[in-house]
Amino acid sequence: METTELWLLIDTSVKIALGAIIAAACLWLAGRRNPLTPTDKSNRRIEILEDVSSNVGNVNHIFAKYSSLVIESTRFGNQWPEARKEELTRVNSELVQEFKKMADAEAKLLMLGEKALEKTLRLYGARIAHFRKQVYVGRQDISEQDIVALKQEILKLREQFYDILSQKYDRLLTA
Repeated sequence: METTELWLLIDTSVKIALGAIIAAACLWLAGRRNPLTPTDKSNRRIEILEDVSSNVGNVNHIFAKYSSLVIESTRFGNQWPEARKEELTRVNSELVQEFKKMADAEAKLLMLGEKALEKTLRLYGARIAHFRKQVYVGRQDISEQDIVALKQEILKLREQFYDILSQKYDRLLTA
């Protein structure tokens, strides 16, 4: 190999190594900087709040089905059809599954530092659990008015939760 070819090979190798060092330095500097801009953080927070809202909406929908079936069961008593009992069992299972998602939503709210919002959501879930303990198939000593009153308490907590959530959401949208 001639000397000029050797120098060309060394020159090319040095240029490639220098390019790799510069690229690595740029990547390292970019990695050290905060990768999320304030807008990205705000958008991510909005996405999380929307996800939490969706989870709570699902719980509310399934709870509405559950409560209407339970009210129906107290109305009909022993004459309540077996098919409706099976439907209630299925809806009850769905509600339990949604409660797991609601627990995840509570964790997300705590992660965001939204303690008041998480507390309201936790109270909402606790009221639903209390309702399930008070109103069940076969219970004859509870009136439909008592059931409706319990349900109204749950709806008030849901409304409080959505009021607080809406305020947080609006602040993020205007920021």
